[in-house]
This record gives sequence, structure tokens and C-alpha cells, in this order.
Amino acid sequence: MSNPGDIGDPIRVFIFDDHKIILWGLEHLIESAAPLMHWVGSADKRDEIVGRVLATSPDVVVLDVDVGEADGTEVVRHLVRESGARVLILTGRQDPDLYQRAMMCGASGVVQTQESPDTLLRAIERVAVGEVWLNRAVIGRVIEALAGGRRPQDDEALKIASLTDRERKIIAVAIENKGARNKVIADQLHISEHTLRNHLAAIYRKLGVNGRIELYLYAVSHGLNTHLC
Repeated sequence: MSNPGDIGDPIRVFIFDDHKIILWGLEHLIESAAPLMHWVGSADKRDEIVGRVLATSPDVVVLDVDVGEADGTEVVRHLVRESGARVLILTGRQDPDLYQRAMMCGASGVVQTQESPDTLLRAIERVAVGEVWLNRAVIGRVIEALAGGRRPQDDEALKIASLTDRERKIIAVAIENKGARNKVIADQLHISEHTLRNHLAAIYRKLGVNGRIELYLYAVSHGLNTHLC
């Protein structure tokens, strides 16, 4: 996979949408962003996505999940695991459960089809360098969904109180650098990646979250950090 942050190295973008007219428009939108971005391939059938992504090695996959009756989030898990590409969800649905499922499956962000083309291009650019893209409207819905199923407030307060000062610092740096690689965070904390992984494992266990995406959502919803995209 390319390093989209390098000078002269465009962000390689793959697009999935089952509406051919929309697909055509998205392809031309990406091409209009040259030399920053380069369209490397598309698919309009779900069973073609993984194979074509593996063949084209994109940095970012723009994935329309509004296909048929299924929400398409399971495809995200396969793409992230098998290709290593970052997945940006495109949806017209006002469905916080969908947003939550997509992020838990490994998506790097959500863009709604009601938003402007410039917003989609900015989201692709941010996701390509490892950041998480959740605008205020989307993250508000995700937090609301999480809040509906979490434990009583006192129980959550006990979880947060169990964090050490060092762990709180790690959370703050991790959220400040949302989507960054562990090495970047470890360097800022002046610790090794191995030590960082041990700290993160302890934090995940204490807060009852699974991974950096859930930690980000938990931290925002509980006031541990309020930085948003």
C-alpha cells in the first residue's frame, strides 16, 4: 500500500456503490481531486468488492452500505482484515446503530450522502493519514446509541475512577492523535510500543471497550476528551 502522506504520492481510492450513475459521479469527483487523489477502481456488486480491492491496493475504500436489505457492515470487517485499507462509510441512512456497527467492524469514518462533495474529499484525506472521521452530527448519534445501552452512571464513574493518572494521559494522547499508529502515540509518551500496548490493554479491560475506536467513542461520551473531527 502506498504512503499517501508522501509528496507526489496520491491517495489511492476505491469506490463501491450499486448505483452506476452515483458510482460514475464519485469516480469523477475523485479524479477532480488530482493530484491529491487517484481513483484506482470500483465495484457495483458486493461479491466483487474484496477481490477488486485486493487487486488494486487502495489506501481508502469509499463504501456505500445502503445496498439491499443488509447494511453491509460485515464487508467492512473483511476489507480491513484482508486488505489493510481504511474504509470510509457512505450512507444516506439516519441510523445510529448502523454507524456504531460500522465503526465496531473497523471503519475509519462515516460520511452521509446529504453532505457536500468537499466534505467527502476532506474525509478521504483525513482517513488516509490514519485519522477517524466522525462529524458532530454523526458522533452525537453514535454516543446516543452507546448511552442507551450502557450501565448506570455510578458504575461508569467507578470504571473511570479506576484509571491511573498515567492511563488518563495515554487516553488523552491517543484521542488527540485519533487514528494514528501506535508508534506515533508511543513516541509522544516517550515509551516503547510494547509498553503502550500493555497500557492500552489495561485501559480497555477497565473501561470494557474493545480497541481504539471504542475507546475514542467512550472517551468522548464520558467527557474524558472532547476533540472531534
